[in-house]
Amino acid sequence: MIQTLNHNDQQIAQVIRSVFQDSYPIEAKLLNAKDFPPLKRTLEEFLDSKNVFYGFYKEKKLAGVVEVKAEENNTHIQSLVVHPDFFRQGIGSAMVQFVLDTYTTKTITVETGLANEPAKDLYYGFHFRRVREYDTEEGIRKIAFLMRRG
Repeated sequence: MIQTLNHNDQQIAQVIRSVFQDSYPIEAKLLNAKDFPPLKRTLEEFLDSKNVFYGFYKEKKLAGVVEVKAEENNTHIQSLVVHPDFFRQGIGSAMVQFVLDTYTTKTITVETGLANEPAKDLYYGFHFRRVREYDTEEGIRKIAFLMRRG
């Protein structure tokens, strides 16, 4: 079940952050990243975020989180994480589909690490197309995706 998460509530923000903290070390390893900025994200940054957070609950646990930056003409999937205990159960796909169903902008964008094959497969499966690759200041190669609708 997917529902909006009140990330301005400290207890909820802590649970959101814990899912990020459990998931991102796996992505950092996939990317061979020594310095992985998402792991440095503070509780205050979650509490103060202007983005919208949605959670996927399974077995009464927060199994996945998608963070969305909604703009007038574009919806950006800022982050999408699945707790490692719930990998390969369709949660990432369900959350992407939820975003596609919830937001009606003409374009939807998302980025991930170039070496993150599971994430790339997820976005390609929804017909996102690669629009560019670039290197971050930390030396991580990233890929940006775009989906145009209508």
